[in-house]
Amino acid sequence: MQSSYNGIALPADGEAVQYVKGKIEVSNQPIIPYIEGDGTGRDIWRASQRVFDAAVEKAYDGKRKVQWFEIFAGEKAYARFKSWLPEDSLNAARDLRVSIKGPLTTPIGGGIRSLNVALRQALDLYTCVRPVRYYPGVPSPVKHPENLDIVIFRENTEDVYSGIEFKQGTAEQKKLLDFLNDTMLAGTKKKIREDSGLGIKPISITGTKRLVRAAIRYALDHGRKSVTLVHKGNIQKFTEGAFREWGYQVAVEEFRNHVVTERESWILGNRESHRGLTAEKNAALIEPGLEFAPESFRKQVVEEIYQVIDRIGVSHGDGRWKQKLLINDRIADSIFQQVIVRPEEYSVLATTNLNGDYISDACAAQVGGLGIAPGANIGDGYAVFEATHGTAPKYADKDVINPGSVILSGVMMFDYLGWGEAARLIEDSLARTIQQKYVTYDFERQMEGATKVKTSEFATRMIANMSEVLAAR
Repeated sequence: MQSSYNGIALPADGEAVQYVKGKIEVSNQPIIPYIEGDGTGRDIWRASQRVFDAAVEKAYDGKRKVQWFEIFAGEKAYARFKSWLPEDSLNAARDLRVSIKGPLTTPIGGGIRSLNVALRQALDLYTCVRPVRYYPGVPSPVKHPENLDIVIFRENTEDVYSGIEFKQGTAEQKKLLDFLNDTMLAGTKKKIREDSGLGIKPISITGTKRLVRAAIRYALDHGRKSVTLVHKGNIQKFTEGAFREWGYQVAVEEFRNHVVTERESWILGNRESHRGLTAEKNAALIEPGLEFAPESFRKQVVEEIYQVIDRIGVSHGDGRWKQKLLINDRIADSIFQQVIVRPEEYSVLATTNLNGDYISDACAAQVGGLGIAPGANIGDGYAVFEATHGTAPKYADKDVINPGSVILSGVMMFDYLGWGEAARLIEDSLARTIQQKYVTYDFERQMEGATKVKTSEFATRMIANMSEVLAAR
C-alpha cells in the first residue's frame, strides 16, 4: 500500500479496511476514500459527510470515526492532473477497498466512455445493488408506493456495457461486418445492413453465476421471500436466455436445501392439493394445453415430475417448500408492469446489465425518484457506493439539490462495514425529516404544506433529528 495517493498522505490515525478469508475487517477508524463528484456533487458531498460524521459520533459515543480521504475523478481530477481518472485514484480505491462517490460527468472525447463503468471494470465490481423502498411522506406517482420493497442485483461488467462497439463506416466495422455476413450468416436469410453500427453483447457463465449467487445469499441472509431472474430470453436465447438457465443452475446446485423454483413449487403444491394425483395429471396442470403437444414433449414433462418428486419430495414436501426461498423468472418487459400492478410479489431481482439499468430507475420513480435512490457496486472484497443520479450542472454550487441518494448510499456503506447502528440512525433521521415536510425543492413542490430548504439545511435538520431518534429508542 502506498503512503500517499495523488500527492496526498493517508490519514495518520486511520487504518485500511482488510479482506480476510472472504470477509472484510474494519477498525474503529477506517480510511474511506471519497470522490465528491461533479456539478451538484460538491454540495451533496458536503452535506452528506456532515450527516455521516454526526451519525457515527452519536451512535458510538465517539469511539469510532471515519477517516475520510479524498481521491479524484471527473472534472476536478482533470483540472488538477489532466486525467479524468488518475491511476492513483484507482490504486487508492483498490488498496483501501471501500469508497463512496458523488455523481460524475462522462467526458466527451476524453478516451473514457464512462467514468462509472471504468471504475466498475477496473475493480471488477460485478454486482450493482439498488435497494428500492418507500419512506412515508415522499411524493409518489403511484397509489401505494409502500408496497414496493425490492433489492435489485444488476450484473455490472458485461452485456452491452462491455464497450465493444464498432462505428459505422470504419475499417473495423467493415471487417466485422464482412465476417458476420460472409461467414457466420452465409447460407441463411439473415443479413446485417452495410450502414450498421455494430456492438457485442457478451453474457458469460462466470458473470451470471456470481451475480445470481450474490443475490441468493443476500436474500437468505436478509429473510427475503424470492429471487426473480429478469431476462429477455424469449428473444435473445443464447445471452439473456442463458442468463436465466445459468441462474437456475446456481440456485439448485449450490443452494438446494434452501430454495425451491417456481415450477417445483407448482409440482409439489399440486401433489399436496390433490391426493393420488398421477404424474401425468400433474404435468397437465403445470403445462396447460399439454394434450396438444408432441408426444416427446409430454414425456419430457412427465419425467420432470418424477425427477422433482425424487430429488426434493422428502426435503421440500408436506408444505416445507413454502418456507424456502422462491426462485422464479420474468421477461424483462413484463417486470415493468409487474412492479406497478403487483409490487408486493417481488423481493429481490437479479438482472442482466442493461435490463437492470432500466428497471432500477423505473422502480426508483415509484418511491420518490433518483434523488433518493442509493446504489452500491460490489465485488470480492471491494465496494464503491454512489449516487445514482446525474451531475445536474445547472444547479451546481447553489445548495438546492436533494442529498438523499448519497446519504442513503452511505447507509448501505455503513451496513457493509458492519456499522448497522450508524446506518439505522441515518435512515431513521432522514425518514423523520421527510415526515416533518422539511425538504429540498424537488419534494417541496409536490408536498402540500412543505418547507423548502437548502441542501445544507436538510443535513442540519437530519443531524438535529438524530437526538430525537435516539431518545425515542
